[in-house]
Amino acid sequence: MRLTDRIVENLRVERRVAGFPRSPLQLNGLGESDAELLRLPGADLLLAVTTDAIVEEIESGLYREPCLIGWMTVIASASDLAAVGADPLGILLNQTLPAELDPAWEAALQAGIREACEACGLFMLGGDTNSSDRVHMESTAIGTVPLGEAMLRSGAAPGDALFATGRFGLGSVFAAEALGMRDAPEPTRFRPPARLREGHLLRKFASCCMDTSDGALATFDELMRRSGVGIRLTSSVSELLHPGAVDLVRSLELPSWVPLAGPHGEFELVFAVPTSRLEALAAASEAAGIPLLHLGFLQEEPGLLLAPEDGNRRLATAEIRNIAAGAAADTRTFIARLREMDSAS
Repeated sequence: MRLTDRIVENLRVERRVAGFPRSPLQLNGLGESDAELLRLPGADLLLAVTTDAIVEEIESGLYREPCLIGWMTVIASASDLAAVGADPLGILLNQTLPAELDPAWEAALQAGIREACEACGLFMLGGDTNSSDRVHMESTAIGTVPLGEAMLRSGAAPGDALFATGRFGLGSVFAAEALGMRDAPEPTRFRPPARLREGHLLRKFASCCMDTSDGALATFDELMRRSGVGIRLTSSVSELLHPGAVDLVRSLELPSWVPLAGPHGEFELVFAVPTSRLEALAAASEAAGIPLLHLGFLQEEPGLLLAPEDGNRRLATAEIRNIAAGAAADTRTFIARLREMDSAS
């Protein structure tokens, strides 16, 4: 059974690309994977290509520090390569900057880009530079995946186990502080990695995969939607949250699940694995020194069911995604709507 609730963001994308020609070499359908996957004629590799712009985050004030802007410009697209299991090749960069820019600010921006490229094993292949009164950053990352090993957002089945590469909610903590929801004596350090090593490992085991760049609940919802399954969490929300997110729940007296709902994520990978591959995955992850967080299981019944410790509650993930799209950068309105939803359930 496939979820029928329509997502505002998905509908917007479908409308905008309707009628565009798509390559007969393209493996994935629209929105079916974090990166676009193209067959290379005569080769046993797929080309993975993805592009991301850092605009809303800068204009809303979420990203202010130049080194972080540079870092996230690279990580946003590198994380998409990780989610399809790609080996990175390089990156193209588009920098639109004011003509009169503080040299120290620009140096910090370029340092963030360089450090992220080095961390991800991405070579700078080229790009474009432009002038404007606003900072606009965009990257296009390129990688390859062995034929038959690319991870899509679809392909999972009931009974598959659900995992993540790390805990959730640090992106929500960072956003709450950056957008003025909470004062912190020591601001949260937010510099998420792209889980490229993990993606390389998982592509031999996972039945589906997606990164949490838009938040954990949005990722859960999209994976359910693409594979026509539901999710039953067996780990409690407190076990899934980053310690900073647990503290955020306490300090703002939020419902425990709210950090999962934030539209700014932490760039972890969420993926499903058939039970027949679990033993091999455990051995491979231990050998590689890559810890994995067990979340729960996929089931036939649609929707997201929280663990018994959280009351076996169902969260309306589609509604939450649409609330986030409507609230945009208005964090206070978004959280108020989530409080109302929690009280009504």
